[in-house]
Amino acid sequence: MLFSSLLFLFVFLPLVLALYYISPWRIKNLILFISSLIFYAWGEPVYIVIMLISTITDYSFGLLLSRPGLSAVQRKWIVVSSIIVNLGLLSYFKYADFLIGNVNELLGTNIPLTELPLPIGISFYTFQSMSYIIDVYRGTAKAQRNWIDFGTFVALFPQLVAGPIIQYNSIAEQLRKRSMNMEKFAEGVRRFTIGLAKKVLLANNIGLLWDTISKSDPGSLPMLTAWLGIVAFAFQIYFDFSGYSDMAIGLGLMFGFQFNENFNKPYIAQSITDFWRRWHISLSSWFRDYVYIPLGGNRRGLGIQVRNILVVWMLTGIWHGASWNFLLWGLYFGVILIFEKWFGLRLLSRLPRFVRHMYAIFLILIGWVLFAFDQLPVVWSYLQALFGFNHQPLLDNTTVYLMYTNAILILVLIMASIPRKQLMKHESRHLLSLIGYGVLFFLSVAYLVDATFNPFLYFRF
Repeated sequence: MLFSSLLFLFVFLPLVLALYYISPWRIKNLILFISSLIFYAWGEPVYIVIMLISTITDYSFGLLLSRPGLSAVQRKWIVVSSIIVNLGLLSYFKYADFLIGNVNELLGTNIPLTELPLPIGISFYTFQSMSYIIDVYRGTAKAQRNWIDFGTFVALFPQLVAGPIIQYNSIAEQLRKRSMNMEKFAEGVRRFTIGLAKKVLLANNIGLLWDTISKSDPGSLPMLTAWLGIVAFAFQIYFDFSGYSDMAIGLGLMFGFQFNENFNKPYIAQSITDFWRRWHISLSSWFRDYVYIPLGGNRRGLGIQVRNILVVWMLTGIWHGASWNFLLWGLYFGVILIFEKWFGLRLLSRLPRFVRHMYAIFLILIGWVLFAFDQLPVVWSYLQALFGFNHQPLLDNTTVYLMYTNAILILVLIMASIPRKQLMKHESRHLLSLIGYGVLFFLSVAYLVDATFNPFLYFRF
């Protein structure tokens, strides 16, 4: 069930909100937990078992960690056991066929693939559940003794399938007590409407352009068509994912939760370091707090720090999918970040702001080529098309047509990607905002009524 679906907007969400607000406080989390299970089971009733196994396992391990008198070794083994269960489930469903396929190709064997579909959101809720055990082990959070509250944390439908990834210590207090008022609810509606418009009106429409270009043979693409395509993909994945994050944050506010931001205008970045402070912030924070720092961070010398950065970015890449292109994508950014850390940022600081921005955008777009295609030969062919090495002209009639028919949309996307100044007084701005959000919601619904193209890219992660 997509947030950007008529079923969710006009049936599921209104019913859940009504039940939630008429219920006494003591069962509000139960309402959310049951609603979240229904939301998840709507598309994958079988795989709800996997999520419940992860939930029950980490709840039980958390209680074990809270028992007095445990030795340091016992506590470590409890954490290790929890991580093995969580990563075991994630690895089996997400990476088993990738490993089997590579073994078959390398050794000439014929081991059958599992061919199991990937449970939606498993990468997100697994990381959330793991954060709980690690936080309890570190003492930054207390073990949750209420199973319904813990189940609500893991299964909470606003951010279940696509984040932002919620670390337990950032939400533990909110599970027990949170404020709900009209101001927060109104802000949630506003944020949700912005996210819905970003997803439906912007991401879906520019996605049609990328869909057209990506289906072409890269060897036959004119250079400008190839660049137009990867720019379209960059906009699609940003407005698709950030729109979904906005909807999740907005939904959280409607139910009284305050989730951390997941995006901060990443395409205004002045470097790749700056970009990754702005893009998928919750994932970067998770790897920093639970992988990079425990490995030693930057505290044990240059060699160890380089190793830690490469490990984190290999894992970041493979987290997105079981394919060599994702591993290459992670290493690509890892190497650039190492370069910027020791040399690049000092060099960039001497350059004009515009040049720094163009440097960042160029490297980001090359990275999206690695991300967009899961076949490395296609990646290589598309890179050749970008730089004119496929012996095709700079542009053709199709290039001109695609640019002409998408020029206004691309201009809107650019404007929506940069910060905007407040130009009106508060009263006028408030009234116009209400009208504007109403128009955005109406246009989004009108689009969905007749839509045949409504994908969500991060469902596969």
